[in-house]
Amino acid sequence: MRVVRALWGSTHPGPTLVVSGLALALGIAVGLEPWRLLLLTLAVFFGQLSIGLSNDAIDAPRDRAVGRTDKPIARGDVTERTAWGAAIATAGIALLLSAPLGFGMLAAHAIFLASAWSYNAGLKSTPLSIVPFLVSFGIFPSLATLAAPDPGVAAPWGWIAGAALGAAVHLTNVLPDLDDDRRTGVRGLPHRMGARASAVVAAAGIVAGAVAVLVGSSGGDLAAVPLVGWVFFAAVVIVAAATAVLALVRPPTRALFRLVMLAALLLAAQLVATGGAVAA
Repeated sequence: MRVVRALWGSTHPGPTLVVSGLALALGIAVGLEPWRLLLLTLAVFFGQLSIGLSNDAIDAPRDRAVGRTDKPIARGDVTERTAWGAAIATAGIALLLSAPLGFGMLAAHAIFLASAWSYNAGLKSTPLSIVPFLVSFGIFPSLATLAAPDPGVAAPWGWIAGAALGAAVHLTNVLPDLDDDRRTGVRGLPHRMGARASAVVAAAGIVAGAVAVLVGSSGGDLAAVPLVGWVFFAAVVIVAAATAVLALVRPPTRALFRLVMLAALLLAAQLVATGGAVAA
């Protein structure tokens, strides 16, 4: 159980559960049958486990160098070899769970995972660090639409909303670790932009995603947007404003990342409220 707890702690549990919940919400939005919805959610969950585990396994030497006592691998609670084995196994399970949902879903999920792993493997230290987030989150809505009996990629506005959200997640996720990252040679895009600029751009990305959902799901006819759609849109804008204010008046903390995760859940609810327009 000690090893299991350590492995779970290395999966980035918060983001893993949020992204899995987002997949569930999108599956509901496109009207997936229960078995398809279950497979989609589990496939995304195991895929997220593999991404988190590979990230901490790769970063273990850096985490030890800066004394990251919050990282189970760096603390020695579980070996890097065990973590790598779990990362590879969970990635395999994610793809196996995707296969019954069709070749399109399997291919899209494979690209999603490869993109995320590329970030962990080295892109995080380059000015292109944001690219895997744009790719993976841009693809993300299509995982649900490709899991449907009549598969197809998500509507263009779904890609835009996903990519905008991905950019926001990336730009805020690294903020509390900027100094530690610099000490170990990690200089991605947020490190080059600076903490406050990254947080403000992230807030703008959240709003851009909400606007894409609002306009795209209604076909540009804002009068056709139901009240619940406006409520969720307003909630996302409020969260984005809070993010920007926090970034400007206080030193960056994990609170900014939690706000983006909250925005992700609100965007998921906004997507559900569209009733499946993302599959158009």
